[in-house]
Amino acid sequence: MKKQFLFGLLVLIVFTSCHVSKTYTVAFYNAENLFDTIDAPNKLDEEFTPGSQKKWDTPKYEKKISDLAHVISSIDSVNFPVLVGLCEVENDHVLNDLVVNAQLKKAGYRYVWKDGPDIRGIDCALLYKPTIFKLKSYEMLPVKDPDNPDFKTRDIICVEGSIGGETFYVFVNHWPSRRGGEEISENKRMLAASVLRNKVDDIFAADSMANIIIMGDFNDEPSDSSVTVTLRALPDDRMPKSIDLIDLMYDEMKRGEGSYNYRGEWDMIDNLIVSGSLIVKKKGLKTTLDDGYIFHKPFMEFVNSKGEMSPNRTYGRTYYGGISDHFPVYMTLTEN
Repeated sequence: MKKQFLFGLLVLIVFTSCHVSKTYTVAFYNAENLFDTIDAPNKLDEEFTPGSQKKWDTPKYEKKISDLAHVISSIDSVNFPVLVGLCEVENDHVLNDLVVNAQLKKAGYRYVWKDGPDIRGIDCALLYKPTIFKLKSYEMLPVKDPDNPDFKTRDIICVEGSIGGETFYVFVNHWPSRRGGEEISENKRMLAASVLRNKVDDIFAADSMANIIIMGDFNDEPSDSSVTVTLRALPDDRMPKSIDLIDLMYDEMKRGEGSYNYRGEWDMIDNLIVSGSLIVKKKGLKTTLDDGYIFHKPFMEFVNSKGEMSPNRTYGRTYYGGISDHFPVYMTLTEN
């Protein structure tokens, strides 16, 4: 009897020591004008056609798809990211070409997308691995200006799904740009932040321990008013409450790092924000205050004659042949 007990104890110890926590990668990437080559009616996409000044043709498009697939597969080269938020995608055609690319095909990605009101035809999307992330529902949150009925911008995607039985709410954003000047455009980003915050409040009202992941190109940094005042996202330098929102990219910004380079200056405008519950809860999938990373490798970079590095973009004044003018950002969820 004693030998059986010791043998059972040994098996338990070995099993426990061999247990490996599951880790999932979540990423966001501004794909920089992922257009097909077809002129779509009612969209201002003519510049991305073969007859335009850009001469956007099939070889360039196919290279763009392959390059983006290379980046996404490289973020988690072992298992692929379980979730990938995207912005600046034209339609479901380009998304389908992306997910069936040889470099991503094993991931089996499906996607959430809906044609939105943006006049250029660039929308947000969410890729997800259906073997891990079980999609429950999604909705598009329109961003409207009550004082300007003609104002149009990208919808915010709100997705509800589960990983390992835990419910997650995932938001994909692309807030209005700073075109026309920061002060002029700031109110537009405040509108987007307000729409997002209202939905977050509804979720927290139903569940104070809700798992929320917010990702996107905000065209604002973690210290800007749209993020800190309207959205009420806190820096990742303090232990939060479960109903707080924490910007995991704040410390990168403080170090002078960024996901986007404008005239030699780094801007941390691609953000990953999580509910405090994903940091403070005792069991289940969680992340840490130290999570939140910018992903870049040499094949994604451009180095100028001064030795200054920036994202290798697809187009500037001419065709550069790069991948995107943004670097992706990512975080991890680990089973506790």
